[in-house]
Amino acid sequence: MKILLVKLSSLGDVVHTLPVVQDILAAMPDAHIDWVLEKSFAPLLTQVQGLARIIPCELRRWRKSWWTEQTRTEWRAFKADLQTHPYDAVIDLQGLTKSALVSRLARLSRQGQRYAMANQTDGSGYEAPTRWAADVAIALKPHVHAVARARRVAAIALGLGVQAFKKSPDYGLNISQSQSNIAPEAPEKVAKRIVFMHGTSRQDKTWPLAHWVELGQRLIASGHHITLVHGSAAELLSSQAIAAQLGDQSTVLPLLSLDVLTQELAACQGAIGVDSGVSHIAVALGLPHVQIYNFDTAWRTGPLGRADQVSVFAQPRPTVGAVWRAWLACESAV
Repeated sequence: MKILLVKLSSLGDVVHTLPVVQDILAAMPDAHIDWVLEKSFAPLLTQVQGLARIIPCELRRWRKSWWTEQTRTEWRAFKADLQTHPYDAVIDLQGLTKSALVSRLARLSRQGQRYAMANQTDGSGYEAPTRWAADVAIALKPHVHAVARARRVAAIALGLGVQAFKKSPDYGLNISQSQSNIAPEAPEKVAKRIVFMHGTSRQDKTWPLAHWVELGQRLIASGHHITLVHGSAAELLSSQAIAAQLGDQSTVLPLLSLDVLTQELAACQGAIGVDSGVSHIAVALGLPHVQIYNFDTAWRTGPLGRADQVSVFAQPRPTVGAVWRAWLACESAV
């Protein structure tokens, strides 16, 4: 059976959708699964077991220059790639107009169908065209975690049964990595490397740099080494500012592609981060993890079902003490 998953963006949303691949393969080992998404997130999917094909697009960029010859050429190439072969099931797991468009462009087999969500769920974006473009619209309870929502839609679409989305999620990021290739000296200095993921696309989700410094000092005093990651020039400056106060027991990694970054995260022994795509990758890797929330949204996007992965919420923001205590609880649960 040939299946196309449509989840274009953003990074955290893509991560929350990863268990769908393993759910399908557990029930249908011979399934051919393709995934279409924004090109910038495609390197992450190279680390996922079981995907047959990754189809990148650049809708975010194309819509800003739709009138140019370059965009028209790239769009035609994308359509040709998307329509390489027909699908028995096209599953829109995004719920937006752009994903509905992509779903509609995909070719169906003779008995193939398009599936999408029939309604919005709490805290998530949803646009009506996703329902109109589908042959089958799947109704969802409004209050549902992002991981559970994607798994449920796929299971119902493919007739997999409730067992497909009731078990613990398997993200398929089975990366065997014991030592960093970027900062090989760090594991030699200390027994444990903890990664700080302070960057996020929304300023109101950030945690003060002074808090990161104080938390880092506590971790270093307890025998840890701090690894700092970033995804932009501004985040690099923040990483450097934190590292400058933590000294030689901290390492700032260079800007990395998502596949290499995922491997580097897997080399760490734990993670602490704000609500961001990179932080969700650390959750998917199974790292002991504290996720910091300034908004009461962890029920929808935070860690699920593990004692060593927790979220901490407070307004205007959690204290260093609260995050520290959460980290100690995660360590003791390992």
